[in-house]
Amino acid sequence: MINPVPNLTTALSGPILKLEQTLLARAPDIEAWFRQQWRKTPAPFYCSVDLRNAGFKLAPVDTNLFPAGFNNLNPAFEPLCVQALQSAIERACPSAKGVLLVPESHTRNRFYLENVAALQNLIRKAGYTVRIGSLLPELREPQKIALDSGRELLLEPLRRDGRCVSVDGFSPCAVLLNNDLSGGVPPVLEGIEQPIFPPLALGWHARLKSQHFAIYDEVGREFGSLLALDPWLVTPLSRNCGQINFMKREGEECLVANVELLLDDIREKYKEYGVEEEPFAIVKADAGTYGMGVMTVKSADEVRNLNRDARKKMAATKEGKEVTGAIIQEGVYTFETWGAELATAEPVVYMIDHYVVGGFYRVHGGRSNQENLNAPGARFQMLAFAEPCCVPDVCCAPNTGPNRFYAYGVVARLALLAAAREVAASAGK
Repeated sequence: MINPVPNLTTALSGPILKLEQTLLARAPDIEAWFRQQWRKTPAPFYCSVDLRNAGFKLAPVDTNLFPAGFNNLNPAFEPLCVQALQSAIERACPSAKGVLLVPESHTRNRFYLENVAALQNLIRKAGYTVRIGSLLPELREPQKIALDSGRELLLEPLRRDGRCVSVDGFSPCAVLLNNDLSGGVPPVLEGIEQPIFPPLALGWHARLKSQHFAIYDEVGREFGSLLALDPWLVTPLSRNCGQINFMKREGEECLVANVELLLDDIREKYKEYGVEEEPFAIVKADAGTYGMGVMTVKSADEVRNLNRDARKKMAATKEGKEVTGAIIQEGVYTFETWGAELATAEPVVYMIDHYVVGGFYRVHGGRSNQENLNAPGARFQMLAFAEPCCVPDVCCAPNTGPNRFYAYGVVARLALLAAAREVAASAGK
């Protein structure tokens, strides 16, 4: 049975419906514009985008170039994934027959390992041999891991031979990273001659969210110009502080000042659109993922009065990496809920090459609609729309499943385009 679309608690006759109507009515223009953009700037290999649907705006809040949730995608979208993988691998390495998948160095995170298994299965169905090359320093022999789904993973030690990497008896044409390189580029991958995607320079050791959203702001303005639309409706306002140490309270005044300025900007937009909600901002580490180093604030005083525990949580991200910069982003409400308990929900859209291939709802019963949902206790509900989000139906109401998914897909692809421009900029350095 098809699951329902999460309940949108704002009135569906509100501004978001107008935005969806605009996207549906202008779908041919939008798709032609995207085709033009992809010709100029090819999309990254894959990407996932966290969206927030506030009822009065729909905007991305995070863009991940090393997505780790393929096990949460609806199996109905598998043919889309397979076709998109064929396109992505052929573009990245036309002669490829085999792909080496390099995952995160997790062996106890069962959910992540299910993602690796799902991704491996999709690549196989796309017509490629795929083996898993592990960066685990203690791994000396192949290790089989039985998963709860009944699948089995074979992790093999990644080896270096000259300027190529391999696993035992398998020298791949291309290397696919599902490791975000938060701890830096492993020496075994430096300077290899095999095509590697996404590029090493796009790992979290070097990439900054503030740079991504600065580029996204440009994309949003171009898209707004195309549709005669206020870019704010699809863009989160943001500011950043480049030098900060939460434990030593260094850079705190920069953070306080930027929180005040951003909240003032949000209030002006709320006044313009008659939004009666209370503005808030999200302060998060400028680099990193896994929902670490994130907090919600409604005033600059909350930053000034952070206690030691709060500062400690903000001071480090994945693998204990010290936070040295912060992005202050407009807090975008999510008024979507899931289930009888009305748990807070947000859509996450997955793309391979420039194709939207599915997604899921991140659901958290213990978090409010102003908080980060990428936190312990989150669960995932597959998107269960009958049609993919690249197929709008202008004959149906804009808030029907496929059409709402189309709106998600449009905004997610704006973030994908910003990421594409990031990739191009990193290659030009």
